[in-house]
Amino acid sequence: MPDPALQRHIDACNNIGSPAGLIPFRIGPAQVGWVSADLAQALTFRPRDFHFDRDGVALAARLRSPGLRSTALAEVLPALATGGFLRIRREAFDVRATSTGATLATLDRGALPAFGVMSQGVHVNGLVRRADGLHVWVGVRAKDKAVAPGQLDNIVAGGIPAGLAPDECLVKEAAEEASLSPILAATARPAGRVSYVMANAEGLRRDVLHCYDLDIPDGVQPIPNDDEVERFELWPATRLLEAVRATDTVKFNVNLVLIDLFLREGLVGDPDGLLRAGLDQGPD
Repeated sequence: MPDPALQRHIDACNNIGSPAGLIPFRIGPAQVGWVSADLAQALTFRPRDFHFDRDGVALAARLRSPGLRSTALAEVLPALATGGFLRIRREAFDVRATSTGATLATLDRGALPAFGVMSQGVHVNGLVRRADGLHVWVGVRAKDKAVAPGQLDNIVAGGIPAGLAPDECLVKEAAEEASLSPILAATARPAGRVSYVMANAEGLRRDVLHCYDLDIPDGVQPIPNDDEVERFELWPATRLLEAVRATDTVKFNVNLVLIDLFLREGLVGDPDGLLRAGLDQGPD
C-alpha cells in the first residue's frame, strides 16, 4: 500500500474519476479537450466556427490550418471571458491531441482549463550532492501569486509556450526565474514526466510536466530574476520529504515532481509500484 501521506497529493491532483457531464471538444478527428455544457452553449452563438454533433463540439472543418484554427479560437475568447468562463493571459500554448503529437492550433493559456486542453510544462530539480546527502534547491513563491502564493516550488518551473520544445523552455525559464546561465541550464538531464487530470474552478487541468534533474555546483546561488519567486533556499532532501509528507507547504503539482525524485533517489519505498503508477494518470 502506498504511503498515505504521499498518496494524498496524487489523489488531490487526480480528483475527477471520469469526465461525466463534460462534452468532448475536437479538432478534426482528434479529441483535444472537454468543455462544460454551459461553455458549449456559449459556443453555439458562433456556428460558423464551432459545429455540434452526437460526438460533441468541434472546430469547423473549413478551418484546415493551425493558423485559421488559432484565429477562430482567439476570436471567441473575449466573449467567453466576459461571460466568466475564463481569463485571458495573453500567452499562447500549443494545442495537441497527445504530448508528442502535431500542433493543431494555439490557444491562450488562460483558456486551456475551460476547454480541457492539455497543458505542458517543465519542472527542474536543482540538486546539490554533499557528503551528508542530497540537497535540493527550492523556490519560495511570491505572496501575490494567483496560484499557491508563498508555497514551495522547484528551482525552475513553467508552462511551455507555443513553438518551444521542453529543453528550450527550460533554458528560458532558468534565466528568467533563477538567473541560471544557459550553459548550466543546458546540462539538465531529462528524468521522465508526471501527469494528472484535475478539476478546479477554471475547468479541467490536463497537465503533463517534463521533469529534469540539474546538478547545481557548490557556490552557485540561484537569484530571483522576476516576480515569480521571493527567494531560493537549499534544503536537505530528507527535510523536503518530510515537508511533502506532513504539510501542505509545497505547491500542489510540485509534490508530484518531488515524489518522483524521492522514488528515483531511493528515499521512498514503492514495493508494489502504486506510487509510481499514480504519478502518470494524465494525457498521453
